[in-house]
Amino acid sequence: MKTRRLLFILLVVLVLVGLAVWINMRSNTALPDGFTGGNGRMELKRLDVATLYSGRVVEIKVDEGDMVVKNQVLAELSSDQTTSKLAAARADKQRAQESVSRAEAEIAAQQQSYKIAQMDLDNARQLKSDDLVSSPELRRRLANRDAALARVKSAQAARAEAQAAVKQAQAQIDATFSANNDMLIRAPKAGRIEYRIAEAGNVLGEGNKVVSLLDPTDVTLSVYLPTDTIGKLRLGDEARIVLDGMNAVWPAKVDFIDSNAQFTPKFVETLNERQKLMYKVKLKIPPQIALQYSGLLKGGLTGNGYIRFDNSKAWPQQWQVNLPSVKQPAKGA
Repeated sequence: MKTRRLLFILLVVLVLVGLAVWINMRSNTALPDGFTGGNGRMELKRLDVATLYSGRVVEIKVDEGDMVVKNQVLAELSSDQTTSKLAAARADKQRAQESVSRAEAEIAAQQQSYKIAQMDLDNARQLKSDDLVSSPELRRRLANRDAALARVKSAQAARAEAQAAVKQAQAQIDATFSANNDMLIRAPKAGRIEYRIAEAGNVLGEGNKVVSLLDPTDVTLSVYLPTDTIGKLRLGDEARIVLDGMNAVWPAKVDFIDSNAQFTPKFVETLNERQKLMYKVKLKIPPQIALQYSGLLKGGLTGNGYIRFDNSKAWPQQWQVNLPSVKQPAKGA
């Protein structure tokens, strides 16, 4: 009899405890007026760094997880094609410079011939005034002077053509140097290496990916909200992010509201499972804070996002901004 009574009392206690836990969970999950929210995963913006020209990978200079700065060399490629183009352009420039030298020498020689022909013509004209030279002789010397002048102009034209060839060859050299420089794959901005997609020895075509880079200043949490809530939100609305397993409350703002409804991803739990079509909303942490805590904020972390769509409402105490006391600066950023 006593055993039954003890079991009954124990059962009542368990029911009461379960009821208390249920009430507590219900009160904790209920959102105050003027607020909405949901759970999701953290994402860092990914940049795929690719080749501009085809070539063979000589070396990948970074490892996964490395922090890099803007314009840092990530990988080096080589190309026999660009090397041969550079050699050909240099040879063309050398030939063009030699043509310029020959043309200048020819100009000097023809200018001297022109001076002599002009002097002969001047003498003939003086003698003609004294009837010491015949008209045919005067015309012959005039023709010689004109021919000498034509040869000077022809040599000058040849020099101009050779000079243009020098400039064209130099432009080809500059373009090839630029192409060679583009064989050095550089970081478009500071960030963390996520994956090494290519390795040394790989032959890559134009536009092939070499590494993927995560931007530590572009950190968002994507939540999915129903139609009756999405109409209340505006870009720039203040938000908070609470990540699982982390005693912190991160400030954020609504950065993106999807205009098209979609099926809720499997990893997102909804209060109403019948509500399959939801709208994606991205909550973005301020870039300065994201960079300061880049060692803590990682892609794939799960958590809850809370949005205030009524600015007249004050943030509850549990959602006041509470950043970790230890900052995690981005190395090299």
